[in-house]
Amino acid sequence: MAKSLRIRPIALAAVRRGDDLLVYEGVDRVSDRRIFRPLGGGVEFGERAVEAVHRELREELGAELTNVSLLGVLENVFQWEGRPHHEIAFVFAADLVDASFYARDELGKVLDANDEVSWQPISRFTDADPSTPQLLPPGLLPLLSG
Repeated sequence: MAKSLRIRPIALAAVRRGDDLLVYEGVDRVSDRRIFRPLGGGVEFGERAVEAVHRELREELGAELTNVSLLGVLENVFQWEGRPHHEIAFVFAADLVDASFYARDELGKVLDANDEVSWQPISRFTDADPSTPQLLPPGLLPLLSG
């Protein structure tokens, strides 16, 4: 592989509303594949993953988190928009401080991105049908049910 490729550490917030999960929907512009993933993003150098998940939710949704606890760590090697990627995802259970987020089904777009944010029933991702949008990273469903 090329020298410029790196493993990217990310921190994700698994925020639940009953049986729903707060996710953004992404579409790969090369393959047209649709995916859903909890909000979060890259861990910066010198930043702890738990600090990153708080920062990312502030940046992406303008939201503060509480009751943050590590659910697990997942690895994901994948293709996105024609390029290889490799991530190590720190997945945190968390709650939103502002209760008004729980009252809305659609939360608009991630700030600085074009990805729609919404509450989705976790059962939507248990279907083995290949046309069902995938919940990423792989292994997230068992973490959520464990």
